[in-house]
Amino acid sequence: MKGVQKRILAIVMTVALTLALSTQALALVSKESLRDALISSASYLQTTVKTPKIGSIGGEWAIVGLARSGLPIPQAYWEDYYAAVAAEVKANQGTLHEKKYTEYSRIILALTAIGADPKNVAGYNLLTPLGDFEKTIWQGINGPIWALLALDCGNYAMPVNANASKQATRQMYVDDILSRQLEDGGWSLNGSGGGSNPSDPDVTGMVLQALSNYQTQDKVKAATERALSCLSKRQEADGGYASWGTSNAESVVQVIVALGELGIDLNDPRFVKQGKTLLDNLLSYQQKTGSFLHMSAGSGSSQMASEQGFYALVSALRAAEGKPSLYCMTDVAIQVFGAKGGTVGLSGKHVDVKKMPLTQPEKTFQDITQHSMREAIETLARRSIISGTPNGLFCPDQSMTRAEFSTIVVKALGLEPKPDNLFRDVPADQWYAPFVGTAYRYGIVGGVGDQNFNPYGTITRQEAAIMVARAAKLCGMDTTMNPTAMRDALAPFGDYMTISSWAKEGMAFCYQEHILDPNDLRIEPTRPILRAEIAQMLYNLLSRANLL
Repeated sequence: MKGVQKRILAIVMTVALTLALSTQALALVSKESLRDALISSASYLQTTVKTPKIGSIGGEWAIVGLARSGLPIPQAYWEDYYAAVAAEVKANQGTLHEKKYTEYSRIILALTAIGADPKNVAGYNLLTPLGDFEKTIWQGINGPIWALLALDCGNYAMPVNANASKQATRQMYVDDILSRQLEDGGWSLNGSGGGSNPSDPDVTGMVLQALSNYQTQDKVKAATERALSCLSKRQEADGGYASWGTSNAESVVQVIVALGELGIDLNDPRFVKQGKTLLDNLLSYQQKTGSFLHMSAGSGSSQMASEQGFYALVSALRAAEGKPSLYCMTDVAIQVFGAKGGTVGLSGKHVDVKKMPLTQPEKTFQDITQHSMREAIETLARRSIISGTPNGLFCPDQSMTRAEFSTIVVKALGLEPKPDNLFRDVPADQWYAPFVGTAYRYGIVGGVGDQNFNPYGTITRQEAAIMVARAAKLCGMDTTMNPTAMRDALAPFGDYMTISSWAKEGMAFCYQEHILDPNDLRIEPTRPILRAEIAQMLYNLLSRANLL
């Protein structure tokens, strides 16, 4: 009898301790404190992401977080994002990426969050690519994770992809994910089923988000319980997680969102360590500005951590208020976007900037038939923005002079060229004089000193980036970038340290806005830019500025 009493007493004490820990955790982060942190973070995002665009930074995650926050965001913010997406989709004839199908999934989530229809964007159904099983899983586990989240966020029917070698089903994506579970119960970015390597909390959290709608399947439920046990064991004493050996904000973010999608309380005893909860840990990364550090010992805020930290707060507050989860978007009101169709340019564009009409619909050049930038070259040539030689050549691989650049950028923005004798080496009777004067007057180009312009000097890639960024500002785009955002945009390139200090902001802006290709391996800032590259940059700019 005494043994039974001892066991009962032990159970009672364990329950009491569990309740005490849970109560302590609840007291640490109240709903009011959570809401205050969310509002502060939202204010930071609206300051740093003034013009949302397509992209994993400054794009979809900011859109999803702000749209699901319930905060009063101006409708123009959503309109600007939708216009950017529509322009990109139209410019690329519905192909956002040949291999990275998470591009489609991420944009579907953002469009659904703002009430837009991803099944008809500039005449293209962005769901269709997710019907191709082989192409969707090409990226590894990220492909099926985000495909399921995208398809399920609006309860979309599985699209039929007539071009797919293997038509996908939701179950195929679920099974593919399950096959990759590791021995410790979690998942990693590159691991496959049965591997002995440790899992990654970020990826495990994202997997649980994707599997949250399939818990009625016994095999999914069992895999989920193993993963939750793994995450509980991996949680550190401060309530957070380490990925690749480093404690960071993004790891705890994915676990917070995962529990929200699964309907598990953030104060669940399995996820309270020494009185510290997941939210306690996340908020330890938040700064007074509302931004988030990537690592607690970091010297500056990270835009990626700030955007992810924000939508984790949104997920937590929605759960606390009994609202549908972050990715359960069936509560979103459907809105009509792009109905005007003829709206030209962004809301903040300079009044003198105009859309150039088609003047030569069939224009092309003999030497660009197999060129990768043919579409950009032809699009500009057909609007008389660029021209070739009398013998029908464009010479795409030749460099461009400062005079030539001034001419095509003035034409691209539809500015009226006016002569202006500002430079001693730009004679008024030269064909390029009015274009140089106009480009200078609008702040696109500058002189080289001693009242000279150097019209026949070649343009380097970093010089082109600065000038295109200035043109973008005239188009209504926000070109300002803080040091952290500049670092995030340029750090992936091996030679980013070779960029001149005066060119870093312009170069970072062009990569962030996909005016320059972020898939480049090197920046080559001092290499003379080629005529084809200039055409592609201006084409990308005009597309994003809704001027094509």
